[in-house]
Amino acid sequence: MANVVAAYCLLRRSSRKLFDGRQNLNFFGSIRFVNSGLTYNFTRTRELSRQDVCYSDQIVSKHICFLRASGNGVLTSFPRGEGSGFQIHCRYLASMASTPVRNKSFSTVNSDDIIYFKKILGEKGVVEEEEKLDDANTDWLRKYKGSSKLMLQPRSTQEVSQILHYCNSRCLAVVPQGGNTGLVGGSIPVFDEVIINLRSMNNILSFDKVSGILVCEAGCILENLISFLDNEGFIMPLDLGAKGSCQIGGNVSTNAGGLRLIRYGSLHGSVLGLEAVLANGTVLDMLGTLRKDNTGYDLKHLFIGSEGSLGIVTKVSILTPPKLSSVNLAFLACKDYTSCQKLLSAAKTKLGEILSAFEFLDINAMDLVLKHLDGLRDPLPSSKHNFYILIETTGSTESHDKEKLEAFLLQSIESGLLTDGVLAQDINQASAFWRIREGIPEALMKAGAVYKYDLSLPPEKMYDLVEEMRGCLGATNG
Repeated sequence: MANVVAAYCLLRRSSRKLFDGRQNLNFFGSIRFVNSGLTYNFTRTRELSRQDVCYSDQIVSKHICFLRASGNGVLTSFPRGEGSGFQIHCRYLASMASTPVRNKSFSTVNSDDIIYFKKILGEKGVVEEEEKLDDANTDWLRKYKGSSKLMLQPRSTQEVSQILHYCNSRCLAVVPQGGNTGLVGGSIPVFDEVIINLRSMNNILSFDKVSGILVCEAGCILENLISFLDNEGFIMPLDLGAKGSCQIGGNVSTNAGGLRLIRYGSLHGSVLGLEAVLANGTVLDMLGTLRKDNTGYDLKHLFIGSEGSLGIVTKVSILTPPKLSSVNLAFLACKDYTSCQKLLSAAKTKLGEILSAFEFLDINAMDLVLKHLDGLRDPLPSSKHNFYILIETTGSTESHDKEKLEAFLLQSIESGLLTDGVLAQDINQASAFWRIREGIPEALMKAGAVYKYDLSLPPEKMYDLVEEMRGCLGATNG
């Protein structure tokens, strides 16, 4: 479960007034590359809590404004210079041009606080050991590190409520944390915030085989939910490479997309209800199990993707689809990104309802995975290819689904969209194919320093950003 915001890029085309000096910057930003005219939207990553902010009044299309926290806590702007170069004046996360300053209005944890938390959570629910805190203070990429001296592990919604009510009254800053598998430093403290980890809230509360509706606590690990549903003949609509560690509450709070997004959509469509605790300890019960409910405002959507900024998600009800008997996986090669896009469009048309996953990676990502991860080999070793595609289909009739996929692949080869490809012959080969795709973040981390950002781009512009950044930074393979 991630927290809120760290840094921003902003492009404005019209005049805007400066914020009042005590308002938080609370919007998304974008940058525009002048050479190509492309605009890229950046999402929020981590919190600059209660810093004074301002931004430039006039920013036109040929200027990019980067915002940074200056020494006095005021965000200041730096216009992009003219010319073909792309100059970055600051970093966007924990170590920006000027390090964010801890807000003095927040209290620090004292012995009385520890006594209170142990009273409601018990000794095991209050973690002060430096070794355990070191893991909780460090992000998955081991690039960002907080300095929290206390981690709390509540076992129920009531305990979460008590914690937040107390912290609110004491003005103690908190950061909610799930599996801490995020790649942008959002689930660790910026300073010494109290970490609230939900790993002990890991119970499956109910499952209805007729409707396929699962109700569980937010600390349930995604892989455990997948295993539970597999025994019941159902699947999770969400699948991630980090499924062995990530928690469903964190998935919901970050609106995780996952590998099956093309088939089952985002969590806004799968999550039927949730329970959350607000900052003052108020429990908000939105744990409905109806697919259609017009009795009031659908507030759960505000919490999906809110990254803990509105409250801590404690329970989730989610609609799970039935497990289908026929699964096919193909590992394919394309000559360019345009062919990848055309192949996606053709797959949606020709494969229709059985298309369950469509993932792409380029030759740089493939080389990194094969170099840094043990036990993997190139599924298409005869020659190098610029782009690789993973296509998965799931259906109920194996012969029909396989025939449909093979016909699609043959047609794609004849039309020139594909240059090579192979079908997985068994579950082990399919797992090896998926390991290549899921292993990219791990391979990147082993190759060297990694800077991760959550970006929202139209598919046709996605690889333009990669080429722009490689041109600006200089492309090297680790």
